[in-house]
Amino acid sequence: MFKILIVEDDPKIREIILENITKWGYEGKYVEDFSETLNVFIEYNPHLVLLDINLPYFDGFYWCNKIREISKVPIIFLSSRNTNMDIIMAMNMGGDDFIQKPFSLDVLMAKIQAIVRRTYSYANVESDVIEHNGAILNLKDANLIFNDDKVELTKNEFKILYILMKNNGKVISRDKIMRSLWEDESFVDDNTLTVNINRLRKKLSDVGLGDFIVTKKGQGYII
Repeated sequence: MFKILIVEDDPKIREIILENITKWGYEGKYVEDFSETLNVFIEYNPHLVLLDINLPYFDGFYWCNKIREISKVPIIFLSSRNTNMDIIMAMNMGGDDFIQKPFSLDVLMAKIQAIVRRTYSYANVESDVIEHNGAILNLKDANLIFNDDKVELTKNEFKILYILMKNNGKVISRDKIMRSLWEDESFVDDNTLTVNINRLRKKLSDVGLGDFIVTKKGQGYII
């Protein structure tokens, strides 16, 4: 079932939207604490976002930009603001469509169906990110984001973090990590892995993730 996140501060509008998308067979959720919009997005991992522009704390343009840093999920702007500049800005920020309020629910559903069909008919719907305790690993550009800090990762550092975060809570042996780094006939030995782990830990520590990777002596590593 496709999931839709509603970021709308008018309770009546968001309830009507939620009711209608549910009738059409979609799963829906709306944001209640608008200061936590990005965290709700990451946790819910929707297939589409309906995003108002005028919101408490930060406007929809801000949240669109934050979402675009970690995901290419379709975003439809919903707004009573209808100047050409608003529409152009919404598209330039990464929006996929713009619907002016008041709008027809039939038109809204038609646009939702069209975008979902176009985006996911021939695509893998897996998430573009892995998140753990506020650390977000972007699978598209191989960077880590934590508290608005971006950590640039090397190819090997990304692969190490990917396998550990994908299996968070499980101990991953050094042998398994080294096998995951065996690509393009390039052999990674035990000393090289140690160097990569140490460099990765230093980068994580610099942004406040000092204990993110834990060593289990004689077993391997665990997130």
